[in-house]
Amino acid sequence: MDTIFYIDLTLKTVNGLESFAKFFIGNDRQKAREVFQKLKGSTDVNEADLMFMSFMETKNGLPLNVDIISCTLDELGENSKIITKELFKMHALY
Repeated sequence: MDTIFYIDLTLKTVNGLESFAKFFIGNDRQKAREVFQKLKGSTDVNEADLMFMSFMETKNGLPLNVDIISCTLDELGENSKIITKELFKMHALY
């Protein structure tokens, strides 16, 4: 099986953490890492945070959390633009 990288968006709710979106960013570890490193947010994640973006790797069908940041709603909007732009560059320009 291929290794797949994606960014998982999670929101803290009264029922616990709930994943509400995923951006699939391909099979290339270096390019996927470069996309995640461009995102806005805090690497100092704590219990008070409400929104998270996790850099995930799925290898042989098993998910692994590689990195995580917390972000605000404004940062989430900016991050969505960054991810979309980077995916466009990766798929349309190369």
